[in-house]
Amino acid sequence: MNAGIQNLVISLGAMQVARKIPFDDPDVLNYARTWIPRDPVYHLGNILLCFHDGTLYAIKRKNDQTVLKYVEPSTPMSGEEGKLVTTTVRDYDLVETSKLLRSVYMGIAMMGFLHGYMKFTQPLFIQSLMGLKNLYDAKLVAIHLFGKPAEGDLKRPFKSPPGLFGGATGPQTDNAAITEAEKRVGSKKEE
Repeated sequence: MNAGIQNLVISLGAMQVARKIPFDDPDVLNYARTWIPRDPVYHLGNILLCFHDGTLYAIKRKNDQTVLKYVEPSTPMSGEEGKLVTTTVRDYDLVETSKLLRSVYMGIAMMGFLHGYMKFTQPLFIQSLMGLKNLYDAKLVAIHLFGKPAEGDLKRPFKSPPGLFGGATGPQTDNAAITEAEKRVGSKKEE
């Protein structure tokens, strides 16, 4: 199943379950405020940090210095050509790990805003489920912690998953695109 549709189904299911919880009752609300943030979000944060640290440790321990060349796509409206990127698998994985951690913290910050400022209680419940699901779906976690081989969808550089309406974009790894980008870089240096 498409990851976007899967997230939508889980979110809608969690919202239906959250609707059944009587958050109007002050005792239930206090329980949710004390246990949901302390338990899933606090522990989710700790779990995510453990997974992040475990992933970082595994990346640094492997120290894969295999050269990785790809053409990074440009933004659709810029009209520029893609940019050639030459890095190592280790450096690529470290950058992707920091992106993963940043997205996790953005989700927790958004949940804190929705509950703390906007007084919505359901996001506490939903985010505790979605954070774990997103962690389980992370490609780096699958490679480094679950031991899956880096082939197919897990082959680097990672392609961004398609949205709800398709249209997956990602780096180009074919030799023709890399050669063309190298020629562009060479011609710019000559000028």
